[in-house]
Amino acid sequence: MQTSRAPGVAFIFKKALISALVALVLFSLMIGVRTEAGSDGQLTYWTRFGDLAMMVATVFGGSIVVELLRQWWGPVGTVRVVPPQVTSALSLGARLVAPLLLIFTFLVPVIFYNERYILDLGILVLTYVMLGWGLNVVVGLAGLLDLGYVAFYAVGAYSYALLATNFGLSFWICLPLAGILAAFWGVLLGFPVLRLRGDYLAIVTLAFGEIIRLVLLNWQSVTGGPNGVTGIPRPTMFGIPLSPGDDGLAAMLRIEFSPTHRIVFLFYLILALALLTNWVTIRLRRLPIGRAWEALREDEVACRALGINTTTTKLTAFATGAMFGGLAGAFFATRQGFISPESFTFHESALVLAIVVLGGMGSQLGVALAALAMIGGFELFRGLDQYRMLVFGMAMVLLMIWRPRGLIGHRAPTVFLERNQAISSDLVKEGHG
Repeated sequence: MQTSRAPGVAFIFKKALISALVALVLFSLMIGVRTEAGSDGQLTYWTRFGDLAMMVATVFGGSIVVELLRQWWGPVGTVRVVPPQVTSALSLGARLVAPLLLIFTFLVPVIFYNERYILDLGILVLTYVMLGWGLNVVVGLAGLLDLGYVAFYAVGAYSYALLATNFGLSFWICLPLAGILAAFWGVLLGFPVLRLRGDYLAIVTLAFGEIIRLVLLNWQSVTGGPNGVTGIPRPTMFGIPLSPGDDGLAAMLRIEFSPTHRIVFLFYLILALALLTNWVTIRLRRLPIGRAWEALREDEVACRALGINTTTTKLTAFATGAMFGGLAGAFFATRQGFISPESFTFHESALVLAIVVLGGMGSQLGVALAALAMIGGFELFRGLDQYRMLVFGMAMVLLMIWRPRGLIGHRAPTVFLERNQAISSDLVKEGHG
């Protein structure tokens, strides 16, 4: 049974025509006319009306397709009755996605052992998965918009790089220290923004990220300034280096040395760090502090009325998210062997925030799928530099139309009643609850 208030053909064409006119106005100067400074210093221009017409036609046809898909997907006023078999199949598929994805991730180094490019891409995706899960604590669980998350990423990277190069400490000692230092800076950020929310909070966190980057850029005696830090030590396996020498792991195991051994080790290392982030986040959500984060996200005024200390709640959210960002930064430093302030720009914060929002704020699986789609999607369109961002932007718009809460929208509280309970009439004004 299906009832709908679907718009007619005239409405669809009218909306498509309006979209095409808007595209014509926006793209007329961006695509229709190309300007460039000539050899004599004069401004020259030429027209590209064919490309402009193609873009407008694409918008016109795309608008029609979007409206038709909206009707099929379920416009406002539509009630669709899904068969029980389909519902159970979808539910089973949703439960199997996470285990199958995890099993495939474990097998990636085995399947693609000779594919260095895929292994490097997998390490990059897992790094952003870890960053997304760390920011998900701040944005998805506590509801605090943070645009300067890259600052904690930078603190962790520079903490490991400076400690390892100046004091000769191993990776396994510097890794927790980097997380602790990043958490400390997270607390420092939390104090000035305790009374801020919304856009004001976003502006302050954005400024914090830029301050950290400028400090790293100008404090040359410590950070190296724009030259960065070089010669960062690689991690070892229980003190055994993954090198071709006689003291290396391959020589001890009496196997032929291969540079791929270190890449596989780094892959499983970032996978372990990401799974640790996921496990800690899930455990924290079920504790009182996790439920306090969710209450703060839904309504800060009600949170205060319930007697929850919002100061502690916000500071713990910032510190926890910053700690995971610092751990990811330490791994990034040892993976690259070289870091500089250019690696920690606002673009990184925006990318991680986009992963959290598109994946679904509060959803661990959604963040992982969004990181896979965005980072892997960028690589798929690497050969199409001119159209890569266009396709990416169109995908984001379509996702926001049909899934405004992300791929896997999840705002349900961690602890809830399994069945509804009636409230006594003595406790409510309206009578029986």
